[in-house]
Amino acid sequence: MAGSTRDAAAAPARSHARSADLARAAEAAIAGGVVSLNRKVEPRIAFVRAQGARLWDADGNEYLDYHGAFAPHLLGHNDPEVNGAVSAAMAAGWSLMGSGTTPWEVELAQLLRAAVPSLELVQLTNSGSEATAHAIRLSRAVTGREHIVLTLGGYNGWHNDVARTVAPALTAIGPRSDGGEYPFLPSSAGIPAGAARLIHVVAFNDVAGLEAVMKRHPIACVLTEPVLQNVGVVAPRPGYLAAMRGLCDAHGAVLVFDEVKTGFRCALGGYQSLCGVRPDLSVFGKAVANGWPLGVIGGRADLMRRFDDPDPAQRVLIAGTYNAHPFTTAAAIATIRRLRRGDVHARLEALGARLEQGLDALFRAKGVATRIARLGSAFCAYHMDHLPVDWHDIAAHHDAAFDVRLRRALIERGVYQFPAPIKQGSISFAHSDADIERTLAVYAQALADI
Repeated sequence: MAGSTRDAAAAPARSHARSADLARAAEAAIAGGVVSLNRKVEPRIAFVRAQGARLWDADGNEYLDYHGAFAPHLLGHNDPEVNGAVSAAMAAGWSLMGSGTTPWEVELAQLLRAAVPSLELVQLTNSGSEATAHAIRLSRAVTGREHIVLTLGGYNGWHNDVARTVAPALTAIGPRSDGGEYPFLPSSAGIPAGAARLIHVVAFNDVAGLEAVMKRHPIACVLTEPVLQNVGVVAPRPGYLAAMRGLCDAHGAVLVFDEVKTGFRCALGGYQSLCGVRPDLSVFGKAVANGWPLGVIGGRADLMRRFDDPDPAQRVLIAGTYNAHPFTTAAAIATIRRLRRGDVHARLEALGARLEQGLDALFRAKGVATRIARLGSAFCAYHMDHLPVDWHDIAAHHDAAFDVRLRRALIERGVYQFPAPIKQGSISFAHSDADIERTLAVYAQALADI
């Protein structure tokens, strides 16, 4: 690295006056002060521009971005090929036809099926939350059951069936219990008690717990992230996902992989292509269109055909004015075409490995008990002496206060990681080797100062 670590990473005096003005204006006009309350964090920085791996706030401050808007910007912000495809769609007069199919949604469906072998048929939505809602409804229709299983520490969207607290306090859920089921703790008011009664929460990596629940209740589907990436990066133990597949087969339940975060970011075929477990249904979002709003549900043809069952009593509704919007469809086509060239994931793996090795060395040199969890371009620093296996492990051992202090120190020095504990960091294809070196220098100075 050129120059000293202190010279490379010293925190300049940064003004956030304009961001503060915008935050006050938002509080006066927007319920909650921000349009998605998950974004309400301190410091209240208003970002106004992004390009590649960088963000600029309303006061002109520049940041290296490792948040990526909760991870969809796999290729980087405003990727020229993706944006070029959207601009071409605009210039060509693409519009919402509202009748019949279009060549573009057909092409996207074909690309998706070629990329992910389990997607025998697909449907397109506007978000991952919509896709998980359809997956649950479809599972209930085909099984004739109503109960569903979710994973503690997972996130699957905002609708009633999945809106539980992602990271509950241990005092609220109790100690880890092999074979145990944990309370459904709504993350929102307004969820009917009847809906909560049908939802069963088990710990990640707990085969015995899942089996016990499936023996007690008629389960329509088991819906899980194959890697927990809303509480950092928590990997499945060897054999866990295969055991889940076996239990679903044995009990006649639908296995649904929520690959909204893992899909396309970790591999073109999703995490399922790495773990070798084939779900019945999968949902995708985020990176599939490099940040343009698009979701995917797909899977076994016999299940997916229920969306157009000739018997109205058996048919599962799927509709949406903006499904396969021409601009988002163009973005997804361009993104998948780009990923098919084969160099993106190799490059992301190399950048991720360099960052992981560098961070591990820095924390060890400082004597800080930290372990780096990483899946390709997704990473998380757990301030504990081992990699976690589930949410209980994180809640009991991770130093959340230190995590927040470190993230804020990084932000002050121009490296943006979402300032909340255990939030996944995301590297993009737009990051460079120099960016990784700069990031390690900033980490070193932040650690020295805090």
